[in-house]
Amino acid sequence: MLDLGGEALVLTHDMMAEGVHFLPGQDPADVAWKLVACNLSDLASKGAQPLGVLLGYMFGQDDARFVAGLGEALAHFGVPLLGGDTISGTGPQALGLTAIGRATCRPVPSRGGAQPGDALWITGAVGGAMLGCEALKAGKADAEATRAYRRPEALVAEGQALAPYVSAMMDVSDGVLLDAARMARASGVTFALDSAAVPIATHETRRGDALRWGDDYQLLFTAPADAALPIACHKIGEALPQGSSPLLLDGLPLSEADGLGYEHR
Repeated sequence: MLDLGGEALVLTHDMMAEGVHFLPGQDPADVAWKLVACNLSDLASKGAQPLGVLLGYMFGQDDARFVAGLGEALAHFGVPLLGGDTISGTGPQALGLTAIGRATCRPVPSRGGAQPGDALWITGAVGGAMLGCEALKAGKADAEATRAYRRPEALVAEGQALAPYVSAMMDVSDGVLLDAARMARASGVTFALDSAAVPIATHETRRGDALRWGDDYQLLFTAPADAALPIACHKIGEALPQGSSPLLLDGLPLSEADGLGYEHR
């Protein structure tokens, strides 16, 4: 965050690498969409209004398709492209995007504000991106079955609506369990999470997988137990005084070493 006069600018930068964040041979238009969406999701978790983006682009197999998808994403989210840079290179394609937003609420939500007694909430179901990725890998062309992975939504309006009510907030990009553990550590609390309360977009037998998969970009947040939230959300747990582990899943203590989600390393 950058204070500028009477405004607070929120800046974020995310990168994506072929074979890690998108599949080799995936439609470049979908890659462009996801690059925009994952950055705007970071702004959403701050309750920020997007102002524009800067693109770092490594030329690939079908640059025209990437430009087409980029235009679709920018139009969908109502965000201008302010500039950027392009390079040529060899090996897997790497892409970067910087998103700039304006804070709509003070204090700007962070992942470090949860307090014991707060309720833990999520905006919607997880696991849809997992199913979409699996369908793409299996060669299925069903647009709806793969949409959650190919073209995720950034919950910008929801983030702005929630910002005045939350004590902590972040987006779910690396898995509900891992991101909840990160928020708990940043806040100095332990989250008691009820796995059955987390809405999932897959069969019950895959609940554990859905809780550990990323790329769903739901908003995970805490708020006082008596807060009257402005949108429908799902209560999935509560914040407790800090214990030996950041997370209690159905009463079982867990930490990042237990394989809670996608680790960037």
